[in-house]
Parts: sequence; structure tokens; C-alpha cells
Amino acid sequence: MAFDHRRFGPLPSFLAVPSGAGVTRVRMPTGDHMWLVTDHAVGRAALADARLSRAAAVRPGAPRWGSVDLSPNSVMSLDGADHARLRRVAAAAFTSARVAARAAVIEEAVDVLLDRVADVGPGADLVSGYASPLPMVALSALLGVPVADRPVFDAAVTALFDMTPQGVRGRRRHVLTLVGYMSSLLDRKRETPGPDLLSALVRVERAGEISRTELINLGLALLMAGYETTAHQLSLAILELLTGDVPVGVSVEELLRRTPSTPISFPRVAVEDVVLGGTTVRQGEAVIVSLLHCNHDAGAPTHLTFGHGVHRCLGAPLVLLQLRIALPRLWQRFPGLRLSSREGSLVWREGLVTRGVSRLVVEW
Repeated sequence: MAFDHRRFGPLPSFLAVPSGAGVTRVRMPTGDHMWLVTDHAVGRAALADARLSRAAAVRPGAPRWGSVDLSPNSVMSLDGADHARLRRVAAAAFTSARVAARAAVIEEAVDVLLDRVADVGPGADLVSGYASPLPMVALSALLGVPVADRPVFDAAVTALFDMTPQGVRGRRRHVLTLVGYMSSLLDRKRETPGPDLLSALVRVERAGEISRTELINLGLALLMAGYETTAHQLSLAILELLTGDVPVGVSVEELLRRTPSTPISFPRVAVEDVVLGGTTVRQGEAVIVSLLHCNHDAGAPTHLTFGHGVHRCLGAPLVLLQLRIALPRLWQRFPGLRLSSREGSLVWREGLVTRGVSRLVVEW
């Protein structure tokens, strides 16, 4: 049967296909058509298939799913040797040691945010007061954004992810603001390096492994991939614990499986004919994988929330760390936490690439 939108919130219409449909041709909001994969095994194989190209999907004339596309120079839009080179550089940011070193910063931020929630009292919104601010603190600490810069940085990033018509129209301006800020911040890191990721990337640039443009794009890609999806993932996990049939102590991995903030993969375009689950995808046709469907496929051994293959989410360890700290501490602080019965306490956001809630009012 089709997914129940009352449980998963508003989803793009093309995702309203039966579970187990396998590979289905669907129409995108742009009018272009793509192949939608909803079977876990087929989806996992598609995400790892080098014949399905991310680079081809961002070229002019490729099938489009929306009005906003990633830069062709983003690490998330590259294939082959260029992708491997940039990913190897970026992966250094997410070693076990580097991520674990952020635990104290995240714990401190969680405690400060929970104090503020307590000050607001019952009726507090956990999206604006908890789930959204936390990833920004974690990312700022990882990247090395000075505390004094964070208000400007936060405002530009928040505006960048505003998917209202007004926000979309102003997106280019916000991108330019962030590019300018990232460029100036990198100049400061050259003069006064620190133990942060951007300083490490500057050293890699100086060694000639990446260009300045690639450095700026990489910094922005890490920012964009790590902020919005994490904020929504945390709010969705909280909502699932409040309204779902899972105990508060359920594993973070199970919450990621049940309610991913990224319902679909980025498109990939076939560079030659490819057979997926018995369906032939012709050269030049596009494929997307419904991570939401695949995660709920009966008997699926693992979730695909972070993707699979060479484009698997680099920031997964940092996301996991935040969830493993933020969720238990929330319930330790407010053991009687429940969704408010007031009208408007739960407001879903509408989007193509990510899903989440824009308001989550609670009581205790």
C-alpha cells in the first residue's frame, strides 16, 4: 500500500507509490521523468553503481527534479578520480578521533539549550529551541567558525534553507553571502591556523592537493550537508519518540531507519543502459532512490538514511554523535515530555530534498 502521509508528513506526490513497487517511472515537479527505486536491495545496488552518474545528473539538459541543483563542482556532484580526491580530503574531518573530540562541545551546547527550554517552560518549541541550534554549534566547532561570527553565519545559513517562495527567490544572494564569508574566513585561517577542519583544509590547499575554488566549495558542501538534514533528523527522531510505537531507549539506528530526514537520494543519470530489478534504464535516463521506502522494505537488513557507496554521507559520525547525546539528555531532563495538545503544536515543512517539522511544541 502507499505510504501514509499522515505519519510521514507531506511528501512529494511522486513518492505516493505502493511499497514493494520496485522500479517505477514517475513524473517530477519539473515535468521531467525519472525512475524511482523503492526496493531496498535494488536501491542499495543503484547507489553503488558507477554507471549511474552524479556528474551526469547536474549537466545541462539532464532530467531535473526541482529548480535548485547542487554546483557541478560540489563533492556531491562528482564521480571518479575527482570525487575520490575531494572525498579523501573531506574524510579527514570525520575520523573517529576528530568527531569524538567534539563530544564535549555538543554536550555543553545541549545543556545550555535545555536550560533555555526549561526557562520557556511547557509550550516550548523544540525545533527553534533545540533541534535547529544544535547542529549549527557542532558544525561551527568542527569548521572553526569564531564565536563572534556565529550570528552572521547562522543567519545566512538559516536563510539559505528557507524554502518559502520568498526564501527561494533570495537564495542566490544568501549563497553569495556564504561564499564571501567562507572565503574571508579561509584567509584568516591562513594567517592564524587552529585545530579546526578549515585550517586543516587550508594546509591541504597549500600542498597543492585542492584548488581555492574546491576548498570553498568543500567547506560549503560540508556546511549544507551537515546543518539542515541533522536539524530535521533530530526533530523527526523526537517526534517519533513522542508519537510512535517505540520506547524512549530505542537505538538511534532504528530511529534513523524509521524516519529519515532525507526521503530520496540525489538523482543519478545512466551513462549506459543499466538493468535495475528487471527494469532497463536507458542511457541518459535518471534514477532516484526512495530511502524512505527502502528503509521500510520488509526484511531490509540495514537502513539507507546515510546513502550507500562512494557518496555515502561523510558526516554520518557527527550526526550519530549529536543524536546519541541530544536524545537521552532531553528525556533525562524532561521525563514527562509529551507533544502539546494545543492547536498548531506540530507543523510539517514541505520540501523536496529533506523532510521535517518546522514547529514541535511540547509539554511536561
